[in-house]
Amino acid sequence: MKRLVEGTPLRAGLVAAVALAGGLLTSAPAGATAATSQSAVTTVTVSAESAAAARPSNGRILYDRISGGRGHLKVKNGTSRDAVVALVRGKSKAISVYVRARSTATVRDVRDGTYRIYFTTGTRYSVSKGRFTRSPAYARFNDRLRYVTTSRSATIWTLTLNKVRNGNAKTTYVNPKDFPA
Repeated sequence: MKRLVEGTPLRAGLVAAVALAGGLLTSAPAGATAATSQSAVTTVTVSAESAAAARPSNGRILYDRISGGRGHLKVKNGTSRDAVVALVRGKSKAISVYVRARSTATVRDVRDGTYRIYFTTGTRYSVSKGRFTRSPAYARFNDRLRYVTTSRSATIWTLTLNKVRNGNAKTTYVNPKDFPA
């Protein structure tokens, strides 16, 4: 490894130079060299690109515990915020799907059963945390959805997350702690 000053590796000098250029340090530590502001801009740009790449695609299944049925759930998100819709059977989350703002997503292969539907909307979704990190709102539909498959038919439900004229589905706000993780 190349050294700038005896005992100070090159990496430490670059970290100090970036901190100096970003205004985090007022003077350079011994052995550090000054960096141009272009170096700091590059660092910020890379960070912003990786954050944007983390946004899930529309219709991405985030959790799938009980797929394999013939039912469908079509979700229309006419809001200006992304959403995650979770189907809960009993006390266990069964399936959750990411629905981008002003988009429609369809979950196929929903098994027969009765489900409570929860949804959260917001911005900057964190896949690792399983939640929106900015302006989250949590709700659930008051009615449950029942899926029944026969030899000739399968249940298909369509939900709209935004208010619609003559809509018949009521929702209730949910405490974030009660949202199925």
